[in-house]
Amino acid sequence: MPRPPIEIQFAPRNTSYEGTSLFRLSVFPPLVRVCHGYCFKSRHPDFFGVHKMSKRILLLLADGFEPLEAAGFTDVFGWADIDGTEQIELVSAGLRTPLRATFGFSVIPDALVANLDLDSFDALAVPGGFGRAGFYQDAYDPIFLDVIRHFDGREKLIASVCVASLALGKAGVIEGRRATTYHQIGGKRKVELEEYGATFVDEALVTDGPFISSTGPGTSIEVAFELLELLTSTENAKHIRSLMRMPPRSESWRKTPQVPNTESKL
Repeated sequence: MPRPPIEIQFAPRNTSYEGTSLFRLSVFPPLVRVCHGYCFKSRHPDFFGVHKMSKRILLLLADGFEPLEAAGFTDVFGWADIDGTEQIELVSAGLRTPLRATFGFSVIPDALVANLDLDSFDALAVPGGFGRAGFYQDAYDPIFLDVIRHFDGREKLIASVCVASLALGKAGVIEGRRATTYHQIGGKRKVELEEYGATFVDEALVTDGPFISSTGPGTSIEVAFELLELLTSTENAKHIRSLMRMPPRSESWRKTPQVPNTESKL
């Protein structure tokens, strides 16, 4: 006999799926799963697998954040929530709404920082952005910095992409730690990071204790995989990487400096 159908219903986040269908598809055979803006309803207990544990990640967005640097987290954790070994909830938040991204379009975060229970999160992810787009006005705001300090005070994982590591430095949480940031000949951001007491390492991705930092927008997906591995398991991260058709990370990529012969140029 044919298997009973599954009904998959897509509805906006925070909207009840009952009677609110944007798209309905009958496939093969109640589970309800919420992930990144959609609600999935199926009538087959094995459709998404069994998830026994859950993790919550706060995606902290400043005005002027770079979209690609946030997208690494939304995609990796979106896939992990659907096909991984643990449920993952990624919540985006800012100091205001809407936020204006680096290249001019507006973004509505899931929540305002002021309305969050920070203790309910397991990790923090902070994308960088452009100064000319207003990134540092938010990233150096006392409320923004207090969020970073909150996670540090509870020894939770904190991941930053590109110049977001400067916000970690401004918050005073990476003094004495190895870290990296966006770096060009002339070394402006390198010097800034070192002034906060961090040891600058010119590598694509640097991990020191609970801190992950990286060099630019192209590294965001690898930062997300590193965070996923630390939050769940190596096997889970490898599984999601394979499903997303992402090649394994090479050590040569990780170790390649942004500025060759840095010491001779600065």
